[in-house]
Amino acid sequence: MASPTLRPLATPSLLLPSVVEKRRPLSPSPGLEETWEGELSGFEQGNRAKSVDLNHVIKLLEEPESSTTEEQLQVLEKVAKRYRYGILLNDIAQISKILNLCAERSHIDIVFIEPTCEILKLYGLPFSKKKLSDEVTYAKEVQEAISQLGCLMRVPCSQVRIQICKSIINFYHAEPPKKEFQVYQPVSANYKKHMVELGGLAETLVLSLTLVENQLTEKLWIIKTLQHLSISETNCQLMMKAQAPIRLCSHLNDVDPTGQLLFRSSEILWNLLENTSRNEIIDQLNNLECVQALKEAFTHLLLHSSRHYDRQLRNDILVIATLVAQNPGTPMIETGFAKQLILFATFTEVKSHNPLVKGLKITSSYEDFELKKLLLNMLTVLANDLCSVQLLHEGKVILALFYYLKPNEKTGSVGMSAAQFEELQLLAIATLATVAPLLVEDYMTNYGNTRLLMFLEWCLSNAPFFAQGNSFHGTGGRGTKLAQMRYCLKVLNPVVSLCDEAVNLDLCDNGAIHQLLDILKKTTSKYEEDAIVLEIQTDVFLILSNLCENNTHRKELFGWDGIDILIPFLKMDAKKLYSGLGHNRLLFSALDCLWCCVLGCIILEDYFLEREGIFTLLDLLMLDQKNVCNLVLGLLVEFCDNPKTVSHINAWRGRKGQTAASMLINLWRQEEEDMGVKHDKVGKIVDTKKPLMSQFQKTQEVIPMPANCPTIAIMDVAENMRAKIYCIICKLGFENLPGLTTKDFVTLAIIRRYFDFKVGEVWSEICAELKKENFKPVTPDPEVLQVVIEAFENVGKMVLSLQTEMLESQKYQEIQEEEKCYAKIHSLHKQREMVSKSWENFLTRTSNYEALKQAKRLQEKSIEISRSKVKSFKATLHPTDIKGLNTTIASGRLVTVESTPSELTGGPLADTDLALKKLPIRGGALKSIKEVKVIESFKKGSVSVK
Repeated sequence: MASPTLRPLATPSLLLPSVVEKRRPLSPSPGLEETWEGELSGFEQGNRAKSVDLNHVIKLLEEPESSTTEEQLQVLEKVAKRYRYGILLNDIAQISKILNLCAERSHIDIVFIEPTCEILKLYGLPFSKKKLSDEVTYAKEVQEAISQLGCLMRVPCSQVRIQICKSIINFYHAEPPKKEFQVYQPVSANYKKHMVELGGLAETLVLSLTLVENQLTEKLWIIKTLQHLSISETNCQLMMKAQAPIRLCSHLNDVDPTGQLLFRSSEILWNLLENTSRNEIIDQLNNLECVQALKEAFTHLLLHSSRHYDRQLRNDILVIATLVAQNPGTPMIETGFAKQLILFATFTEVKSHNPLVKGLKITSSYEDFELKKLLLNMLTVLANDLCSVQLLHEGKVILALFYYLKPNEKTGSVGMSAAQFEELQLLAIATLATVAPLLVEDYMTNYGNTRLLMFLEWCLSNAPFFAQGNSFHGTGGRGTKLAQMRYCLKVLNPVVSLCDEAVNLDLCDNGAIHQLLDILKKTTSKYEEDAIVLEIQTDVFLILSNLCENNTHRKELFGWDGIDILIPFLKMDAKKLYSGLGHNRLLFSALDCLWCCVLGCIILEDYFLEREGIFTLLDLLMLDQKNVCNLVLGLLVEFCDNPKTVSHINAWRGRKGQTAASMLINLWRQEEEDMGVKHDKVGKIVDTKKPLMSQFQKTQEVIPMPANCPTIAIMDVAENMRAKIYCIICKLGFENLPGLTTKDFVTLAIIRRYFDFKVGEVWSEICAELKKENFKPVTPDPEVLQVVIEAFENVGKMVLSLQTEMLESQKYQEIQEEEKCYAKIHSLHKQREMVSKSWENFLTRTSNYEALKQAKRLQEKSIEISRSKVKSFKATLHPTDIKGLNTTIASGRLVTVESTPSELTGGPLADTDLALKKLPIRGGALKSIKEVKVIESFKKGSVSVK
C-alpha cells in the first residue's frame, strides 16, 4: 500500500484532500467470449452469449437440496462472467438477492466466500441502463441494493468485508467502461454516489466499526471507505447520527504499524467539521476519553515525528484539539492536556527541566512555525477557562510572551526569519492582551507597564523598520510599526480597564499620559486615516479615560495639550460617520475621554470653554444622531455646573440663526415623536393625566416591585433624552430664551413641568400597584392619594390652558399683523392713485394751453390768499413772482433750460419784463450777447457763443 501524503497545514475551515489508493483497472479474463443474449458488440460480432437465468440461480440457492454445491458454484461463476462489464439496472434487484443468499451460505460453507466476493466486485463496476428512464425507474432497487452492502458487513469474513469496502470506494474512482465492451449506456457519473446517500450506507459503515475493533486490516478499510464517503455533506450528516466523531477519536491511538489509522481518522474529522455543524461535533468530542486520545496522539507525534507528513498530521490534531478546547467544560485540565500544551508553548522562551521537552527542538521549518502559532493560539483558548489561570501562572506564560516584546531585528531571531519573528511577535502580543488581565500579579512582577511603554516608544521612534505585514495580525502595517503599536494598546486597554490602582499609578508614574497624547499627535500628522490608525486612536482615548476618571491630578496631567489634541477629533465631518472605517467609534471614545479627562477639573473646563468647546458640542447635536445626541446632552448637563457655560450656550447659533434653546426643544419633540407620546397637531397635551407617557409604557402591565427596584416610570428617565434636555433648560432658565416660536413655547410649557409630571406618574404607579396587590390602605390614605393624583392632573390641565392661551395669543397677533399688512397695502394703492392723478394733471397742463392758464390763475390766487393781509407802515414790498412766466411750478429768477440752447431763444428771460437789455449785468445767464455764430457742431447739439 502506498504511503499516504498530506497537504500543508491549513486552518480549520479548510478541507484535507482525500488520499486514496488507486485501484488497478479491471481487464477481462483471457478466454472469456461470452456476452449478453441477443446483444452484439462490434468487438464480438458473430459470437453468441450464453444466457443466464437469474431466477433459476436464485431458486438453486434457495433450495440447496435440489442441486450439488459444484453446480451452484458453476452457476455463480456464470453470473460473474455474465456481468463482468457491469450490472444492468433492471437486473440489480436479482443480483442483490443472489448476493444475499451467497453471504448466508458462506456461514455454512466457506467455498461460497469466493463467489460472494466475485459478485461484490460487480458492484464496483459501472452500472448500465437500457433506457434513459431506468435511473428513475429502478432508483429504489439500486438504493436497497447499495444499502445491503453495509448490512453485509455482519458477515464474519475479512475477505468479504474488504471486498465490500473496495467496491464502495470504486463508486468514487471507477474507470469509465471501455467502448469496445460497451453495449448499453452507462449511468450518470454521480448516480451511484447519490444512491449511497439515499441508502444511508455511511451510517451503517460507522456502526460496523464496532464489529472490527480488534481487526486492524478490516478497520482500516472501513475507515478508508468512510474517508471517501465523508466528502459528501449528506453522508457526513448520516455519520454524525451514528456518532462517528466519538467512535473515531476514541480509537486514534490503537496499535497501527502503518500509521494510516490516525491519518485517515483525522481526515474524516476534518471533513465532518467542514460539512456539518461544528458545535455538534465538538459536543461529541467533549469527553474525557476523546480529549485523552487527542492528547496522546499529539504528544506522540510531537516527540517522535521526524517526517514532513508526521509534522503536518501533528498540527492537524492540534487544530482539532483547539476547536474542542473552545467548548466550555472540556476536560483539558483533568486530562493534563492543558498543562502539557502550556509547557510546549513556552519551553523555547522559558527554560524548563521537564523531561518531556528535554531534547525537543522547534526547527525553522514551515510546519514547526505553524505549530508555534497554534500553541500561542491555544494559550488564548485556555485563558477563556478561569480554571486554567493557575496553570498559566505556573507555566510562566506572561514572561514567555514578554520575550517577543522587543524591537525587531533585521535578521529575525535564532532559527527564524525576520518575517516569521514579526508574525510570532504580533501573535504573542495579541495573546498577551487576553492573558495579562488574568495574571495581573505576574504582569506587574515582570514590569509589564515599563516593557509596554518602552516598546511603544520604539514604535514612535524613527528607527528603521520594514514590516512585512503578511500575517492576519500584521494587516495594514506593512512598512510601518502600526501593527505593533496597535496590539500594544490592545494589551494596555484591558489591563487599565481593571481599575487596579497599583497598575494605573505605575503607568502614570512612567509618563503614560504624555506618551499616549504623543501617539495621538503623531498618528494624526504622519499617517492617513484608515481603519488601523482609527483603531489606535480609539484605544488611546479609552485608556486615557480609564486613567483619568475620578482623579483630578491625572486630569491636570492631561492638561491643555490634551484638550488641544482632543477638540479636532470632536469636529468630525458627519459624512465620515458612515465610512465604515471606525469614525463612529472614534467619536464616542473622544466624547468619553472628554467626560473623564476634562469634566471635574475647573482649569480644564475653563480652557475648553475658551477653545469654543461648547460650540463644538452643540454642533454635534446638529448631526441628528440619537446616540451621539444622548452622550453630548449628558456632557452639556455636566458642563452646566460651570457658571460660564450658560453664556456660551446662549451665544451659539446654528443653521439659519437657530439658537441652542430652539434646538433643544426640537430634540424634545423628535424624542417624544419617536416614543409615541400623543400630542395634537399644534403640540398641545392630549392626556392631562399622563402627558409624558410613551406608547411602550402604555403597553406594559403594572408589576408589583420591591421598593429598591426602579419602576417603568423611573427607568424611562434614563432611557431617553428628555431628562437631560430638562436639566439643561433649567440651567438656561425658562424666561427670555431667544429665538423661540410659539410652537416652541407650547413645548416649553410641557418641559417646564417635566418633573411634576414624572412625580405624578410615580404616584399613579403606586396606586396601580396597591390595586394590583389587593392592598387596602387605612381610611386617610386613599383620600391623600386622591388629592395628590388630582393635584397633578390639575397641573396638566393648567399647562393645557396655558398652551391654549399661547396659541390664541399667537392667533390674535397674526390677525393684527394681517390688518397692518392690509393697511400698508391700502396706503400704497392710494399713493399710486395720487401719483397717477398728478401725472394726468401734468399731461393736461402741457397739452392744453387753456388748462395751463387756468392752473396758473389758480396758483396765483392761492399765492395771493396765502399772503398776510396786514400791511406795515412804511414797508417796502417786493414782488416775488416773475411776470409773463407761463409755468405753474415754483420758479426762481434763474432758470437753466438744457433742452433748448439759449442762443436760439435769446436767453431764458427774453420774453419777460426783465429782459437783458434792461439789466446790464455781466456774467451768468444775464450776460449781453454781442454775436451769435452757429457752428458746424450745432448739428450735434453744441453752440459757440462769443
